[in-house]
Amino acid sequence: MPIRVLVTAGTVADCTQAGKLIEGLTAENLLADKGYDSDVIVEQANQQGMKTQIPPRKNRKDQRDYDKELYKLRHLVENVFLHLKRWRGIATRYAKCTASFLAAVHIRCIALWVTVL
Repeated sequence: MPIRVLVTAGTVADCTQAGKLIEGLTAENLLADKGYDSDVIVEQANQQGMKTQIPPRKNRKDQRDYDKELYKLRHLVENVFLHLKRWRGIATRYAKCTASFLAAVHIRCIALWVTVL
């Protein structure tokens, strides 16, 4: 389930926000797709005590190892985005201001948390 949400302009790359998203978090592993394979993200995760489970891009000079079995659990993150986008107000961003959109995301996340508990 989401524990932190950032709203950015539509043209901002997700990987540029990864540092802010993991800042201050404690976890054993950081699961992410190839789009997050950058030295900056890997270094920050390592400094925070996380092992990175990110498949290396094909053009990376030093191919880094990762736990393929653990990486398969990343689909759970994708499932959360699927559930969020099922709510039409989030998928199409009907809210005119950022605060309203973020409130809708928070409400949907609370609804997801309640079903888990």
